Amino acid sequence: MDDSVLISTFLPIALAIIMFGLGLSLTVEDFRRTARTPRAVVMALALQILVLPVLAFGLILLFDLPPLLAVGVMLLAASPGGTTANLFSHLFRGDVALNITLTAVNSILAAVTIPVITNFAIAYFDADGELGLQFGKIVQVIAIVLIPVAVGMLVRSRSLVFAERADRPVRIFSILILVLVAVGALVGERSNVVGYLEQVGLVTGLFCFASLFNRLRCCATAEDG
Repeated sequence: MDDSVLISTFLPIALAIIMFGLGLSLTVEDFRRTARTPRAVVMALALQILVLPVLAFGLILLFDLPPLLAVGVMLLAASPGGTTANLFSHLFRGDVALNITLTAVNSILAAVTIPVITNFAIAYFDADGELGLQFGKIVQVIAIVLIPVAVGMLVRSRSLVFAERADRPVRIFSILILVLVAVGALVGERSNVVGYLEQVGLVTGLFCFASLFNRLRCCATAEDG
């Protein structure tokens, strides 16, 4: 399968199906519970928007990355957690409602924060280009995340038996999608993988570890709250 077709057509449809499956496991009360403990949401947003970009910037300076890779790492830091974060939360039985809430709110904010952080990196590291406002990302989140989740929740409210029976197939399908996307990405970049690992592997590894710690801390805050 062509990589561009996999990413542009198959992947969004698959993610929408997965988010529908996640909706089958959620109720309105799950989101009400999240609203009653806003500290976790506020903390996660603050870490995502402020702390992670600063951490990425420090790692870039520490490892003296070339301009193009430096901008890429800053773009990674500015990007909100997407559907895969919600998927992992579901697979490992985390707080899916909290993760979906973070995805929705952070994606709206990212329409502004991504260009601000990325354009700062472009200017600071003297790279070429400019990034405009990302309002299209908001539409994508609504289409791929929020609408399928809402439909799944509606189906659950009408047929709890179906929702419970669908849980295992959704988990299996989700794992298959993750494997397919990972393999597709590796195959598509097979000629560059070793070079990328040598240039930016340690930096992105450390950054991803910090991002994971951020998620775990926020989930612990939600449970304590």
